[in-house]
Amino acid sequence: MEFRAEMRYLRVSPQKARLVLELIKGRKVEEARNTLLFTKKRVAASIGKLLQSALDNANFLSAEKNLDIELDNLYVKSAIANDGPRMKRIRPAPQGRAFRYVRRISHIELVLAERGNGAARSSEPARSASAGAPAKRRAPVAKKSAGAGEKTGKNKKKKATAK
Repeated sequence: MEFRAEMRYLRVSPQKARLVLELIKGRKVEEARNTLLFTKKRVAASIGKLLQSALDNANFLSAEKNLDIELDNLYVKSAIANDGPRMKRIRPAPQGRAFRYVRRISHIELVLAERGNGAARSSEPARSASAGAPAKRRAPVAKKSAGAGEKTGKNKKKKATAK
């Protein structure tokens, strides 16, 4: 299960925000929090608040929906900084001229997910011993209907897709 948090219209360049987001991608939540605490960039404080918000969302949803989520197994699945609207500004220049410059704004999105510990939690089938060989796909098997020889529209579609 994924837990999202986003911060919009943050007054920092997306390029500067991406520098900090790259530091925490793929890390456990506790490691990411420690990294953000000791990062000297100004945007690190805002991203730390966003990470805490995503963690609170996970805690709330686990209590609200009675999900069995271990907060120690959460990690930062993705962290994205996108462009927001740009503010065009004018700076006075010599001899009555004016120079234009742009103040950038970013939208930051953070996604937390839980690392699966065992095969019971993962929905994918377990890999065989030869990890290098790709798994073979099997054709879906059509189930027999309860009626004696009756064909429904669903069975016809399954047989057509199986061929």
